[in-house]
Amino acid sequence: MADKQKIIAMIPARIGSTRLAKKNLALLDGKPLIYYAIQAAKESGVFAEIIINSEDAVFSKIAQRYGVGFYHRPKDLGSSSTKSDAVVYDFMQKNRGDITAWVNPTSPLQTGQEVREVIEYFCQEKLDSLITVREEQVHCLYNGIPLNFDLEEMFAKTQDLVPVERFVYSIMMWRNKVFQETYAKRGHSMLCGKVGYYPVSKPSSLIVKTEEDLCLIQHIMSGRKKNKRCRLEYDEAA
Repeated sequence: MADKQKIIAMIPARIGSTRLAKKNLALLDGKPLIYYAIQAAKESGVFAEIIINSEDAVFSKIAQRYGVGFYHRPKDLGSSSTKSDAVVYDFMQKNRGDITAWVNPTSPLQTGQEVREVIEYFCQEKLDSLITVREEQVHCLYNGIPLNFDLEEMFAKTQDLVPVERFVYSIMMWRNKVFQETYAKRGHSMLCGKVGYYPVSKPSSLIVKTEEDLCLIQHIMSGRKKNKRCRLEYDEAA
């Protein structure tokens, strides 16, 4: 990479979850959900260190199993009310680097190649903060108000719409110095300095929040095993 600064992958792993209990330990194709973030980070080849960040020591066993580091954060940063800014700030204070990338276990279909592309984009554009997004070319409302179409005009074709960008969070990253300075001034700094957004693939945008999400991705993984490549076919009537 052109940017030779120390880049650390931080993989967050809170033990509690209101929607899916012990989510990061839930098995997906025989491996814990968090495994896929670890593997993608390793395969990207861009990180000086890969560190699981959790308030629960159970994840030290996972870190040891897969050969990555473990940071045992304070218990008070493990509740459902804890803000991500505080978790990142604490991590940066204890794990010194130039750039920190939050590699999210909730996107198990994200590949190492895509992780690498996101990191390279961040460095090439000289960004201070970044969040991954998914571009959606669909009609969208906010509080009942059209965002990318006009009620007074002919109903637009989806391919003619300006895409909306929804946050995926598969990767969030920051330049440590800018993040910490902004946090000290404002008390928050998820989007600080020069901000960028990187559009990821559809598989990467599938996020595990509930048991239903986990089952859906399990079916996708099982389908990929049976049919390594999706072939386009048509009904014989065509």
